[in-house]
Amino acid sequence: MNDLSINEQYDSIVQLLQQRRLKEAQVQTESLLTAGADWTLGNRLEQNKTSYQYMLQYMRQGLNDPQRQTLYLQLGADLWEIADQARIAALDKTSAYYYHELRRNRAYMSSPAPTLEDRLHTLEDLADDMALGKLLPQDGQIPDGLLRKHEEANRLLFLSTWSNSAWNAIDKQQAAAFLTSELLPENDLCLLVSAVTMSLLECFDAAKCLWMLEAARHRKTSVEQRALTGLVLVLLRHGNRISLYYPQLTETFQLYQEEYNLKKQLNRICLQLLRSRDTEKIDRKMREEIIPEVMKNVDFLRKMKFESDEPEENDWNPDWTNAFEKNGLGDKIREINELQMAGSDVYMSTFSMLKGFPFFNEISNWFLPFDRHHSTIIQSLKNLPESDKAASLILDAGLFCDSDKYSMAFTLAQLPKGQRGLMMQQFNNRGLEEIIDEQQFGHIRQHAARPEIISNQYIHDLYRFFKLFRRKNEFKDPFREDMNPYHNPILRTLMTTAEDIQPIADYFFQNNYLEEALELYREQASVEGTPDIYQKIGYCLQKGKRYREAIESYQTADALYPNQAWTLRHLGTCHRMLKDYSAALEYYQKADALQPDNYHILFHIGTCLAGMERYDEALQYFFRLDLMKDDKNLKIWRAIGWCSLLCGRWGQAAKYYARIPEKERTADDWLNAGHVAWVSGDVTSATDYYRQSAALYGNHATFREAFEKDSSTLVFLGIPSDEIPLMKDLVI
Repeated sequence: MNDLSINEQYDSIVQLLQQRRLKEAQVQTESLLTAGADWTLGNRLEQNKTSYQYMLQYMRQGLNDPQRQTLYLQLGADLWEIADQARIAALDKTSAYYYHELRRNRAYMSSPAPTLEDRLHTLEDLADDMALGKLLPQDGQIPDGLLRKHEEANRLLFLSTWSNSAWNAIDKQQAAAFLTSELLPENDLCLLVSAVTMSLLECFDAAKCLWMLEAARHRKTSVEQRALTGLVLVLLRHGNRISLYYPQLTETFQLYQEEYNLKKQLNRICLQLLRSRDTEKIDRKMREEIIPEVMKNVDFLRKMKFESDEPEENDWNPDWTNAFEKNGLGDKIREINELQMAGSDVYMSTFSMLKGFPFFNEISNWFLPFDRHHSTIIQSLKNLPESDKAASLILDAGLFCDSDKYSMAFTLAQLPKGQRGLMMQQFNNRGLEEIIDEQQFGHIRQHAARPEIISNQYIHDLYRFFKLFRRKNEFKDPFREDMNPYHNPILRTLMTTAEDIQPIADYFFQNNYLEEALELYREQASVEGTPDIYQKIGYCLQKGKRYREAIESYQTADALYPNQAWTLRHLGTCHRMLKDYSAALEYYQKADALQPDNYHILFHIGTCLAGMERYDEALQYFFRLDLMKDDKNLKIWRAIGWCSLLCGRWGQAAKYYARIPEKERTADDWLNAGHVAWVSGDVTSATDYYRQSAALYGNHATFREAFEKDSSTLVFLGIPSDEIPLMKDLVI
């Protein structure tokens, strides 16, 4: 069997287990086991089959067994775990993926691998040695050899934890000691949390889930936030499985929620993960719009720099501000700031090109918290003064995730000393040395230590790993999966109130994920529908062109909170899209009474009157709109031209179509101008206009189709029907 066939067979077993078809799943698991040839798994499967057979026999005999459902769930969970291990054992023999390479290498080691307890003691001892190293008279620097031993111990802990698909009873006990150790450095525990997360994403393990729950209430914020983020990702991937076969684990999640109120933090992390859906869009916008716009204005930006020896302070030319706004650069920079303030990942495009350093070839390094005492960082920044405030601001602030901070440090190291000094000088010249004192640095560090900043930056680290790691194709990317927490049975049970649902629903709504928003708003409305909720439901339906359903929601909103111009206007629009112009007109007129002289409302009133063939009345509104704007108003001129044509004011129609500049005329404009000329008796001009229209349509078939739609109108205006085919041929 190859990798593809193994995974296909495993997916088939999973599908059977999700449908609770245990007997068929047992048969397929037995077949999968032959590929791995693991006799211990074979014994487990035989026990599973025997227990299930006995349970079915008792049921056939009509015996009442109060534990039947509990046993059924235990057998289902056990069978799924057997299938997991069978799949991994089979892939260990065939797969070239790094995960299976590690497992093969471990299997062939002659000496027993260190236990989790051994690894914990090693890290604790190294932490003691490093603390002592700081006290020795070596400029407070830890010896490089000691640092590298510590880093290697962490690397091995990560790899061994990640590649361990299931903890046994001893592993569980020894792993718990990591959470209570007083000697283990915080960064080491953070890395272990990431290793457990990656292991769970590779293969579900209830013991690791429980360990992550304990880690999620650790006293260290960075550990807590990593564990919470990892839990959300694990629940998004394995939530259906847990809800089907692990009732005790489900109850434990609920218990932790009630005891420690996890849902507020889980909800926030869900929102942060949902924002990651927009990273590619932001990245594309940065590369295609914002960065090119900034580069176009390099000379303009250079003008704005002040030389340090200028005598005047604040000598800013007001003309520069105007130019800054006129060229659109101000809007672009404001847009970046707004995205960043909302927690969006605006630096992916910048740092994605800076992940080629050898440091990033090692998988564990993608999850390392940034550490100035890491051997590679000490080497990179050895020529940069520790007191340099600009560098400290960059590396300590919560602007960049840990992965990007490493990239920044390595980039600084590659710059020639003169250029690096100049770069830092540029930061300092912008006032950092003067405006950032020790107290402000403290505030910056406090901001970076906030839970929401830590979890958001950790999500950025995870995103970069799954998108940029050189072997990324070997991993199932969680950022490509459904991240809606309300599609997940476990997260759904933890977040049940309107207060929980509202932020997620509003995120979907504000970011134009309207189907997802609609689902949640409808759920809210079923409990307590407010006018605002029904308006949003209506808007989602309207944008989905489900106008009749939208009307129902808008009418409910109007009943709960009457005489709101916004609701009335959208009711009018939905009726207008259904070509119910009479009803639409009524709503627009009500909205007009509340918001007189609203350009859009007046235009739609005119449109409805035209749709009802009340062209003279429609013209009054369009003339009024034409007077409201001093500059060209092509949409209104077209409306006046069309209504004038249909009510027999052909000279007026010709005048307004002529107002439209030729370079801005559409195929429809030329077509309508041709109609005006023809009904006015100017066949020569009509023919020329029609030819211009056909040229813009691109082909005569499209022109003929558009012309045919207006044939009844031409006949109504007095053109003999038998001349229409002649005109079409004349145009060709």
